[in-house]
This record gives sequence, structure tokens and C-alpha cells, in this order.
Amino acid sequence: MSILRSFSRRLWPKSLTLILLIIIPICILEIYLHYQHVSYFLRPFWDKPPDPFNRIPHYYAENVSMHHLCFLHGWTLRSTPRRVFDAIVFSNELDLLEIRWNELSPYVTKFIILESNTTFTGIPKPLFFAENRKRFNFVQPNLIYGLFSGRKLSKGEDPFVLESAQRAAMNGLLRRAGVSSGDLVIMSDADEIPSPHTIDILRWCDGIPPVMHLELRNYLYSFEFPVDLDSWRASVHVFEPRTRYRHSRQSDTLFADAGWHCSFCFRHIGEFAFKMKAYSHADRVRFSSFLDQSRIQRIICQGEDLFDMLPEEYSFRELIKKMGSIPRSFSAVHLPSYLIKNAENFGFLLPGNCFRGPG
Repeated sequence: MSILRSFSRRLWPKSLTLILLIIIPICILEIYLHYQHVSYFLRPFWDKPPDPFNRIPHYYAENVSMHHLCFLHGWTLRSTPRRVFDAIVFSNELDLLEIRWNELSPYVTKFIILESNTTFTGIPKPLFFAENRKRFNFVQPNLIYGLFSGRKLSKGEDPFVLESAQRAAMNGLLRRAGVSSGDLVIMSDADEIPSPHTIDILRWCDGIPPVMHLELRNYLYSFEFPVDLDSWRASVHVFEPRTRYRHSRQSDTLFADAGWHCSFCFRHIGEFAFKMKAYSHADRVRFSSFLDQSRIQRIICQGEDLFDMLPEEYSFRELIKKMGSIPRSFSAVHLPSYLIKNAENFGFLLPGNCFRGPG
């Protein structure tokens, strides 16, 4: 027995034990700090992309008749336009909401907005829209406002549960607004803005798909940082009694180049920090330092990721292509017209204006 002990000591010296006691905690710490990087980098191995959409080409140019535009899409011109209901769940995107509603107001019959007194993560929040309602008096005659009574999340409860409940509550507001069969319903978040001509075409043309997603130009922090064309959750429905409000995939049809998605496009740094804690992906705030205002400001100007994450891609080619900072764009062409007309007020959304107030 003594011979075996002596042999085992030679095989397992004390120095090796000490090394393992140092290396194992370091490895655990590194996994904790960088597990998201490792997981996202290996996504092509463990995940597969969703089924591709059937993309509908989008034809539009100024001074082209609606009859001709409908014809180019394979549709026919209606004798009267459909009614349009713009239904959004709202958090704190006041500036983008002003741009959105001014862009769409010539074509929308009813503006429907649902606001909660808590975030999706269950944190009590001000009623930002209700407190700033006078700012939107221009849509007041056509406005349907709803208040969703939020709650604190149970320990370990997924924020998407509360988000889903809030979106389901939109169905009651649609009924209150008087939507009926054949009307168009836009289902999107406040920062997913369909272009005006997209909605105008869809309300005037017969033969459009009953449910189609909108391909939106994806921007981050402002229109200075175009990301891609992968934003598709916004959708338009020809309403029928079975229609339900959702913000997930409901169709295989995608209408190309149909608007803008400007995520984390805020005027003040405090608004960035608020959304980081408020939306359903708040678990990405892994460290309190992520909310530091000077860090957020630096990241905005450099076009980097607020959560220090790799791109969500399904192939190494796309992943590597999108790694690093987002290249700046110096173009302010083909953006919302209300934004350009009011550039002195919304300059923070335009190229060359990355600095934000503390707020």
C-alpha cells in the first residue's frame, strides 16, 4: 500500500494541484465573462437559420400613377382606398413616434397606441406618452389610447411573458377602434416605421397578400449607422375576424424595402440606459458598467455594440463580415421626409451628430 501511495504522489505532485487550483477558477471566470461570445461565435454549429421569405419586389418612384404601381406588382387598382389602422406597443420612443405619425398621418384612419406602467421586465415606469400627449395633438381626433396594467415579474420569470400579454391586449384596442374585415392593420413597434408610399400602395391595391411582413432598413443609434435589411417583424394584415396582434413571424411573404427600423435611436443617454433595462433582452446587461453614461456615449459614436455581443448570424461568413464597428453612412437620402424637414430638431438622428445629452 505504501508503495502505491508513493507512486501516486510522484504522479500527482503538489505543484500540479496548485496549478489546477489557479487555472480552474480562471477558466470558470473566463466562461462567465465571455460565454455569450463563445455561444454566438459557434451559432453556425448549433443553430440553423429560419426558412427564407418569399420576397415581393417593391416598385415605386415619384410621379408614377397608383394604377401603374399596382399593375407592376401584379395587383389591381381599387375604386376607394382601404382604411388603415396603425397599432403599436409603446415604451419611451417619443421622437421616433413623432416622426412615424407625421409620416403616416395622410394615410392612417386610426392611430392605436398601447402603453404600460411597467417595462417588459416588470420595472415601474412613467407613462411617457400620456405625459407628453399634447405633443401629438395633430392625431388626437384619430387616436385610440390604451393603458396596460403591468406587474412585477416573478423570480425567474421570462420578460417575454409580460411582453406577450401586453401585445395580446392590443386586440381589445383594435375592436374599440372599430376595425372591420378588409381594413389594413399595421402591427409593429414604434421604432419600426413603414414608408408612407408602402402604406399608400397597400391601401389602394387589390390582390395583395392577406398577411405580409415588411422588410425594413435596419439602423442602430441613428440613421448614420445602417446595419442591414434583416428587420422583418413589422407586418401588415388585411383584417379578418381571426386576425390577432403579434410581433413574430406570421407569413412567408416579405415586401422588400418597405421602411426603416431605427433601434436605440434616442436623443438622451438616459433613454439608452432605460431601454437596456426595460426591454425583453435586458439579460444582456451582464454588468452594471454597461449602463455607464460615458461608455454608452463612446459606443454610440463608434458604432459598436452596447452589450459587447457578436452579431446573431447563422454562417461564419456573415458573422465575420459583421464583426466590429458598423461602418458610417454619410447619406441622408431616402429617409423619412419629416425627419429631413425638421433636421434642426432631429439632428441627433442624422450623420455627423453622434453626441447625446445626458438626460
